[in-house]
Amino acid sequence: MFSGIVEEMAIVTAIRKEQENIHFTLKCSFVDELKIDQSVSHNGVCLTVVAIENGTYTVTAMKETLDCSNLGLLKVGDRVNVERSMLMNGRLDGHIVQGHVDQTARCTNMEDADGSTYFTFEYSDNPEMARNGYFTVDKGSVTVNGVSLTVCNPTRNSFRVAIIPFTMEVTNFCDIQIGSVVNIEFDILGKYIARLQSLA
Repeated sequence: MFSGIVEEMAIVTAIRKEQENIHFTLKCSFVDELKIDQSVSHNGVCLTVVAIENGTYTVTAMKETLDCSNLGLLKVGDRVNVERSMLMNGRLDGHIVQGHVDQTARCTNMEDADGSTYFTFEYSDNPEMARNGYFTVDKGSVTVNGVSLTVCNPTRNSFRVAIIPFTMEVTNFCDIQIGSVVNIEFDILGKYIARLQSLA
């Protein structure tokens, strides 16, 4: 489980394809603190550390993960938002994030907000997914590339988020442009409520 508070950006140093899997090797400041089998969020995707060597660590993404996320688009040198799993004795500064990306979205607009920036993201309009809680609500939570954010101006298949300068500086929102593909995870609370209603 994660909080959506990104620790830093890791740099992709190598990518290796093995059948349907892709192994990503990355470098960040806390490599020496990692252990094999540890869970780390990468752009919001929970992946397991499988190797640690020469100041880098490696994680593996399987086909299902690659199909519903933007990890398959990564290139060597790209910056990835990373967060280690949440400590149960700490504050939940963001919101409950599972690291189970639901789908991707595309940035359709960016606008200045007197120092901050509004980003608009659009995702596929799927009524069945919406019935199961895969949607956004005004002032609700959403995770974009692993970043816990507050929704504004949601529609059936889009939403806006406001990014302050600090978040822009310490996450890969600084690399997002119109047309960029991001990972989104909808709020788990909405999914549970939708499921309960379907059983009533």
